[in-house]
Amino acid sequence: MSEKELIKHAISAMEYSYSPYSDFRVGAALLTKDGKIYTGCNIENSAYSPCVCAERCALFKAVSEGERDFEALAVIGGYKDRIDKYSYPCGVCRQVLSEFCDDDFKVIIAKSENDYIKKTLGELLPDSFSINNLK
Repeated sequence: MSEKELIKHAISAMEYSYSPYSDFRVGAALLTKDGKIYTGCNIENSAYSPCVCAERCALFKAVSEGERDFEALAVIGGYKDRIDKYSYPCGVCRQVLSEFCDDDFKVIIAKSENDYIKKTLGELLPDSFSINNLK
């Protein structure tokens, strides 16, 4: 699957964002190594701490269905649907991704299908604490 196609899925996922407090909508699309796509959106809550980011939403959906091998993640978001900046995964999402993904896992941070940057999880979360530290 091309990066542009994965970004399209992330853009579609933004449609389902529940963000009445921040008006910041985020969509994510997670690609498994066998080609399946799991999407997620941010879901806010009036108590704030129970909120979930789009990236974790997609990852938890995939893991809850037995997936464990992931290839890439596309993320896009913006305030009131104005996407003029890159929306990087937050620190919590980076840590959760590190539980299931290697340092070379691709993270695509997009403003559009044609305007995006690619990073690895290792670049976004260097020297992370992972299951390897517990062995």
